[in-house]
Amino acid sequence: MDKVVEYINSNNRKYIGELKDFLRIPSISTKDSHKKDMLRGAKFVSDKLKAAGMKKVKIIKTKRHPLVYAEWLGAPGKPTVLIYGHYDVQPVDPIELWNSPPFEPTIKNGKIYARGATDDKGQMYMHIKSVEAYMKTIGKLPLNVKFIIEGEEEIGSSSLEEFVSKNIKLLKCDTVLISDTALYSKGIPTITYGLRGLAYMEVEVTGPKRDLHSGTFGGAVANPINILAWMIVEMTDKNGKIKIPGFYDDVLKLTKKERENFKALKFSEKQFAKEIGVKELKGEKGYTALERIWARPTLDCNGIIGGFTGKGAKTVLPSKAIAKISMRLVPNQDPKKIARLFKKYVKEIAPKSVAVKVTDLHGGYPLVTPLNDKSTIAASRAMQRAFGKKTIFMREGGSIPIVTTFAEKLKAPPVLMGLGLNSENLHSPNEHFDLNHFHLGIVSSAYFFEEFAK
Repeated sequence: MDKVVEYINSNNRKYIGELKDFLRIPSISTKDSHKKDMLRGAKFVSDKLKAAGMKKVKIIKTKRHPLVYAEWLGAPGKPTVLIYGHYDVQPVDPIELWNSPPFEPTIKNGKIYARGATDDKGQMYMHIKSVEAYMKTIGKLPLNVKFIIEGEEEIGSSSLEEFVSKNIKLLKCDTVLISDTALYSKGIPTITYGLRGLAYMEVEVTGPKRDLHSGTFGGAVANPINILAWMIVEMTDKNGKIKIPGFYDDVLKLTKKERENFKALKFSEKQFAKEIGVKELKGEKGYTALERIWARPTLDCNGIIGGFTGKGAKTVLPSKAIAKISMRLVPNQDPKKIARLFKKYVKEIAPKSVAVKVTDLHGGYPLVTPLNDKSTIAASRAMQRAFGKKTIFMREGGSIPIVTTFAEKLKAPPVLMGLGLNSENLHSPNEHFDLNHFHLGIVSSAYFFEEFAK
């Protein structure tokens, strides 16, 4: 193992150079104008997997963007790890807020700035390099490894969902290793063991058959924006509790040990509020900020459309108003059930003066991995060896729907061994990745292979 780590340490500069080449590819999955760049991204991953020593490396065509698959099964009797990541990135808008070109990687103060640096090219690439380190020094891996790298994570992973369902035997494994989450804070080895799910809805309120003059008709006709705003307020009470009947029926409560673990992290709510620019925090009464973000369900309005929103004034009573509403869900909650309960509640509280249409846009299931699972223990030990500090465990407030697909279809527990930071501007201008974490991630991955093989 010493040879492997020594190889990683001595090739750090080379790895950064390769990562720069990867980050120069504008693989924006949501824009059709970047289809050729998506192919370039898939080929880059494929070429690097071959160079690392992986076998049966294939670029797999899908209805939209290609998948990359690779395997090395030269360790009979040993467990198999499936490594997942994505090579697609978010759009760069607004471009004027970037301090350097988003696809010209720039290094400043030990961080590499570029779109995709932390989400997820930098994090995914760590595992390819750890495989290479074994193959170049020992000539083999201590366990069996498969890769499945997609190009649609930022647009919903629909092609991968279909591929997993049809290729369960090909992807069979003992665990799925994923690095697309964050460390709790800089230099602190972290395993994320829980993700929230999602139910994303659209509510459309229609009043009169056309926009009306607010002077001529105001006071006699229901205003869809006013009604919609009132309905949104009616979804939660003064203590931040969601009023939809049956909403909390299946919520898995936090254990005493989990609450103690969260408390031990010594999270500063005052500092958190300062960092995001608010005077005080708000949420469900009776829970800390971390508990509310990681382990309690929420309901939020993500946007309202309706009426006149241009410069100046236009006294209009709009015909229609639309709201986008998301509900983050926790273990045991079913997004389909929650969507049904939401629709029923909205129809019940809607006044007869308007027509209401509710659309279920999309959803995802929550996930919690047992802390005593062998793969979680192996990842914890691996990160502790690499960082030289005790690994901590946390949940994540966001959702990664494909993770639950892996868990359900492959019957393999996922390990979320993220090396990014939530402060690294993923999805925003000036995205970056700490190069020390990049290096420690490669070492952690190498140690994980050894630990899980045991």
